[in-house]
Amino acid sequence: MEDDALIAQAQAWLAEDPDPDTREELARLIDDGDHAELTARFAGTLQFGTAGLRGELGAGPLRMNRSVVIRAAAGLAAYLKKQGHDNGLVVIGYDARHKSHTFAEDTAAVMTGAGLRAAVLPRPLPTPVLAFAIRHLGAVAGVEVTASHNPPRDNGYKVYLGDGSQIVPPADAEIAAEIDAVASLEDVPRPTTGWTTLDDTVLDAYLARTDAVLSPASPRTARTVYTALHGVGKDVLLAAFARAGFPAPDLVTEQADPDPDFPTVAFPNPEEPGAMDLAFAKARGTNPDLVIANDPDADRCAAAVRDGGDWRMLRGDEVGALLAAHLVRRGATGTFAESIVSSSLLGRIAGKAGLPYEETLTGFKWIARVDGLRYGYEEALGYCVDPDGVRDKDGITAALLLTELASELKAEGRTLLDLLDDLAVEHGLHATDQLSVRVKDLSLIAAAMRRLREQPPTELAGLRITRTEDLTEGTEKLPPTDGLRYTLDGARVVVRPSGTEPKLKCYLEVVIPVAAKADLPEARTRATALLTAIKQDLSKAAGI
Repeated sequence: MEDDALIAQAQAWLAEDPDPDTREELARLIDDGDHAELTARFAGTLQFGTAGLRGELGAGPLRMNRSVVIRAAAGLAAYLKKQGHDNGLVVIGYDARHKSHTFAEDTAAVMTGAGLRAAVLPRPLPTPVLAFAIRHLGAVAGVEVTASHNPPRDNGYKVYLGDGSQIVPPADAEIAAEIDAVASLEDVPRPTTGWTTLDDTVLDAYLARTDAVLSPASPRTARTVYTALHGVGKDVLLAAFARAGFPAPDLVTEQADPDPDFPTVAFPNPEEPGAMDLAFAKARGTNPDLVIANDPDADRCAAAVRDGGDWRMLRGDEVGALLAAHLVRRGATGTFAESIVSSSLLGRIAGKAGLPYEETLTGFKWIARVDGLRYGYEEALGYCVDPDGVRDKDGITAALLLTELASELKAEGRTLLDLLDDLAVEHGLHATDQLSVRVKDLSLIAAAMRRLREQPPTELAGLRITRTEDLTEGTEKLPPTDGLRYTLDGARVVVRPSGTEPKLKCYLEVVIPVAAKADLPEARTRATALLTAIKQDLSKAAGI
């Protein structure tokens, strides 16, 4: 873009920016003539998709800011009115990140100005509380202001419709079109009053619902260490555990309270290296039965167990299998579902129990829409254990159910690892891993996907690829998505760009038959070697 046109565009944006912080930031960039930085912010617009909006905070259309949020809210309001929801209720929740409360109030103002009714949750609360509130209050839509487990500089905007599930196509494209139609912020009425700030009644109803995930007579003895990773999970999780009668979790105090700067972690995601270090240090001193972590908006649940002389994180697929086995043991009925990047073990557990099983595209927006859903999970630490209450992943109720399972096993003199061993002997050892490449230049991801399509591998780790599926074409059961799926002799690989982060993600699984528990060490050694070799060969094939 030519300098004059770039400066003119930035000045036009500045003229209607309602936020003094971003106005000052943008004015400084204009005064400095910082062409590179201005181009980075004005070379397009932050795209609204099935994950809503997510991006770095800052001035300009390619950043998260009040101007972008107001346009998004106006587009959503216009979409809802075209759907016939002229006086419908929109519930708005928010986390504790920078600007989250401001973005929530801007959204409430826009909804009110458009003739809709708006209600804002009383304070920063877990995302599953918002997902619950939509259905509980009979809302036509919900908005959660959160960037989940993204870095501190980010924020986001997640949209749900009245069924309590996140948006899926074509709603995302229709809302995006309405956003694009907003010519100027001056065209968006934004009254300063008129919406409702909810009290704790809806939170109390959510907490009452959490009791439903547990068996009335189950033991409640497992001791836990808990970290909120500087997010909003602590108070709600503690209240849920107290209601259930579990011992009060020992808190990782350095990470217990909300802090938008996330000072003790590089990335506030339990899966990232180092994020659980403080929790493990606490566990070494208190020797609990289980370590539990939520991500910052508490829709995900991570767990760690003592393994030999120290603590280790359970993979999302391991927790997913444990919760499934627990529900089967309790006599659960209904459909078990997971995304295509999650372990095939869930299908085997459901099949052995005679339960329906479905596979969906990645994301709870798809899992939540499975007919007759009883339990859904995906490997990125997301679990839906009470779909009648929350049709989304919920890190609070998942933590409750996992702690109940740990308590039952403890009463039998067993552990979660013992149950995982049982599942491996019964169904085969399902070992999973991930190759995840973070990039600054998104074209590198597109280049890797193009290379895999144009020069597809025929084998990985010496295992022949028996089937290659380009998921952009869709399948009999799956709508199109940007991804590749390889079926190998005894293994499976899925490659896809992340929907929320600048990453290429490759999901690996190998399945090793196991005749007896004594064979597990050898099977695990073989699985580890295969996963390592698949990673190396796949990385080479993709050129990453």
